[in-house]
Amino acid sequence: MTAPYEASLAWAEAADRDDPLREFRDRFLIPPHADGDTLYFCGNSLGLQPRSVREAVNAELDYWGELGVEGHFKGRLPWMNYHEFVREDLAELVGADLSEVVAMNTLSVNLHLLMVSFYTPTRERHKILIEEGAFPSDRYAVESQIRFHGFDPAESLIELAADEANGTISMHAIERALAEHGDSTALVLMPGIQYRTGQAFDLPAITRLGHARGCVVGFDLAHAVGNLPLALHDSGADFAVWCHYKYLNGGPGAVGGAFVHARHAQTRRPRFAGWWGHNKDTRFQMGPHFDPTPGAEGWQLSNPPILALVPLRLSLQLFHEAGMARLRAKSERLTGYLEWLVDTQLPDVLEVVTPREPARRGAQLSIRVLGGRTQGRALFEHLTERGIIGDWREPDVIRISPVPMYNRFRDCLGFAQAVAEWAAQR
Repeated sequence: MTAPYEASLAWAEAADRDDPLREFRDRFLIPPHADGDTLYFCGNSLGLQPRSVREAVNAELDYWGELGVEGHFKGRLPWMNYHEFVREDLAELVGADLSEVVAMNTLSVNLHLLMVSFYTPTRERHKILIEEGAFPSDRYAVESQIRFHGFDPAESLIELAADEANGTISMHAIERALAEHGDSTALVLMPGIQYRTGQAFDLPAITRLGHARGCVVGFDLAHAVGNLPLALHDSGADFAVWCHYKYLNGGPGAVGGAFVHARHAQTRRPRFAGWWGHNKDTRFQMGPHFDPTPGAEGWQLSNPPILALVPLRLSLQLFHEAGMARLRAKSERLTGYLEWLVDTQLPDVLEVVTPREPARRGAQLSIRVLGGRTQGRALFEHLTERGIIGDWREPDVIRISPVPMYNRFRDCLGFAQAVAEWAAQR
């Protein structure tokens, strides 16, 4: 049987020529290196800048200079409704109705705002279920919300331990945890993709399990949005939050995103209210009583940051043009090639800890450096010096994420060759 891949430049360049999405790479600014472009594998941490961003941001600055406050009502894209100009493409990307999504704030702020509404503990049902080793900002938010409501995290925070090799979690483990704690759990909060292991979770299955036990179910999609095809409305999840600076290329500290399922569009759940969440038909009557806009927009607090929304609007247009199905198909093949290179060319140096099944991962591979932290740091520094950009996770893992919008097969080969060079020098 012919191998699906080859560890040769000729094969990688041929695969890149056959890539139907190859033109999208030229729409991004690739950071330079002394020997040419960097091999940038860090879209899981900060996506690259679309070339169109600078001109578009400058256009808004020009409107500000020329129109002043009238820019809210004039210009090509009046600021008053600017957040609506990203809504259609954002809803398409995450598989939601238009009323279910909004770009606002940042991820952790949105998580707190939605927990105000969707974590309403009682003496009988006060626990929150998260994965062990959750991203620190999520754990901090969850623990602080538990304390805010007068409960003790030692009793109310359930951290689901990994039950599979390399720190991943099976659906059976989630089911067992809910069988044990479900009747006292108020909120199940899981990631779409676990940041450390790269494991992707089955959102509809987790939602069904949580709802069957009477729990609210929410997701942190920081590493999933723009990486995996999502169908948030059909998943039945109550809410979700995410950032836009990773795979969505919204820029450092980009405005975040939130999803609230349509069944909660006119909820009477508590919330922290703000002027921009007020019904826009009566917002400027400046009345004393809060009348929330139905849907996710009702959780807005302040008017949107226009300059921060510009990069997101342009990046979402690229996703619409490329199509998430095509991006995912390339991603599976690109990450599959990287995995194959590690397995066949570097088995004595590296070990993939991310699940092997494409359905259980996105673009990211978390790769353990054999030999421990000292060897791992030495390799990471070797790669960085050669313009190969991934990121480090203690104690011995390098995260490498070939992003289908701008990474190539030859990039994956370049990574493997640089690791082999380092190993030969040891």
